[in-house]
Amino acid sequence: MANPIPSAPGRRTNAPLPSAIGAHVAPAQQHPVQASLPTVEEVSAGGVVVDTSDGELRVAIIARLNRGGRLEWCLPKGHPEGRENNEEAAVREIAEETGIEGNILAPLGSIDYWFTVSGHRVHKTVHHFLLRATGGELTIENDPDQEAVDAAWVPIQELARKLSFPNERRIADLAREVLPEHL
Repeated sequence: MANPIPSAPGRRTNAPLPSAIGAHVAPAQQHPVQASLPTVEEVSAGGVVVDTSDGELRVAIIARLNRGGRLEWCLPKGHPEGRENNEEAAVREIAEETGIEGNILAPLGSIDYWFTVSGHRVHKTVHHFLLRATGGELTIENDPDQEAVDAAWVPIQELARKLSFPNERRIADLAREVLPEHL
């Protein structure tokens, strides 16, 4: 496990960041049918992989098509496989979805949200980590699920503007905040 993030105003030391970093998104209105749907817990891991090799800090992100066919730019992430812990899953998923290998520098916290799909409600928790790129080439060709339709390097200053989801934008802002401690 990476070292804990140093204390900052409003942040606990030696503990994961509170889930309040990411908004808890619940259904706008709960209908009786929704209340009776079975709930499934899902866990994913991924994060912010930064290339520090040329002085310009760039982050690898991916694009996916949502159910409506709209392109959404997001941080790479996916489910742990077998006996993987969250850190191992984050490193593997980032490599699969972006082609970039990396080492974990620090945890960035977790976000959680709810959605409904195929007759059940899903409560998903995503654990994010800050990684330094150590090799590889930016590509989506190795994504086994072929969820990623594009990948791009984005300057870290532009990352929050490029990401589609507010929760991930908060993770990107936190990565910018803690990155200088790891350079």
